[in-house]
Amino acid sequence: MTESYAALLRGIAPSGKNMSNAQLRGVFEGLGFDQVVSVLASGNIVFRAPAQDVGRLEERIRGALRGELGIGGGTIIRTRAELQALLDRDPFAELVHGPGTYLTATFLKTPLAGEIPEQPHPLTRIIGYDADARAVLAVTDNSVPGTTGTWMAWLEKTHGTGITTRTWLTVQRVVAKMR
Repeated sequence: MTESYAALLRGIAPSGKNMSNAQLRGVFEGLGFDQVVSVLASGNIVFRAPAQDVGRLEERIRGALRGELGIGGGTIIRTRAELQALLDRDPFAELVHGPGTYLTATFLKTPLAGEIPEQPHPLTRIIGYDADARAVLAVTDNSVPGTTGTWMAWLEKTHGTGITTRTWLTVQRVVAKMR
């Protein structure tokens, strides 16, 4: 049985050497995955593969990215079912993503250990934690320069490098590309 997966890659910059969508897709195709598609230019790859242990799949992809392209960032995998269920729960109901207000989902490699403060940063409001998707959901006031970076630094300091953040719009686009 095959599964539709999304690889949410950490540390991908569209202008980075060896980080083009074509190069990233090439690594996934080289691993034998089917229907490999990139979503935007920020390290989102969707693909189909036989259903398998996600932890092993993450490590296999991470090793290939490091070995073939020299990319040392992390890889977080979610299935189409996990991401679709997150969208269906609509955690940001009636909130709008825009230039000054970012709706974000920070995906954790492992389930959350401990509590997240309601407001860990003065310009960030936690909407909640989705245990099924292993995602911290937040609204960030992005009208003040440097807000997003400070929030991301707090997340990494608190939860380690086994995380990656996507805007809610990106999550929606990723799911739309999954088959």
